[in-house]
Amino acid sequence: MSDADRLTTLIQRFQLNVRPAGAGDADIAVVAADDQPCRILFSPGGGVEGAGAQVVFAAKVDWASDMNPLVQSLPRLTSYDLADDPDAQALVAVLRNEVAADRCGAGSVLNRLCEVLLVRLLRHLMQSGVAETGLLAGLADPRLSRAIVAMHDRPQHDWDACALAQEAGLSLSRFTELFSATVGESPMAYLRRWRLILARQDLARGVRIGTVARRYGYSSPEGFSRAFRRQFNEAPIQLRFA
Repeated sequence: MSDADRLTTLIQRFQLNVRPAGAGDADIAVVAADDQPCRILFSPGGGVEGAGAQVVFAAKVDWASDMNPLVQSLPRLTSYDLADDPDAQALVAVLRNEVAADRCGAGSVLNRLCEVLLVRLLRHLMQSGVAETGLLAGLADPRLSRAIVAMHDRPQHDWDACALAQEAGLSLSRFTELFSATVGESPMAYLRRWRLILARQDLARGVRIGTVARRYGYSSPEGFSRAFRRQFNEAPIQLRFA
């Protein structure tokens, strides 16, 4: 995976699904002026409407889990101007044509195109620096993002703060200070939370508690269970047999 790829692991881990939807139920709405798409409204909380403008396409995002750390860091509402993005304009045009043509396999095609549109929106949010704190802000920082991507891609690695600071190319003190101020928690606290989120997914898939504990660096199932309960206010065995 490219060092510049800050999204793929998050998208794959949470298996995001994006599908066409009605405007009132949408997270993404393409609005038009004189029937020409001009901007995209994006709100991860849903309920996006055109605010009086014509909505020519809308989509709903299934974030797979309310524990997805990316969702928690997204702005409540983003307005993305299409005027300076010919690629996004072309993508919206293909979406509209696919809806109008109603051809065989259109549902699958529209879902894939909607996912591409979401990724473009997430890229825009990182590049524009709209987030001041949280995971999105960390991913937008070229130094911190290297450490965050390392944690995302290799959660089983025996990371410590020094190794993560080296990934970021910063001194330990500067890295810890910058990470905490930008992401909103210390590097090791974020790593611990990320591992437990992944552990929760594994347990939901039926993986044994002992296997999950070892996978994410816990020396015993008991220690893992205590950490899991502190994070989620429930025992892992409750999820394992849910």
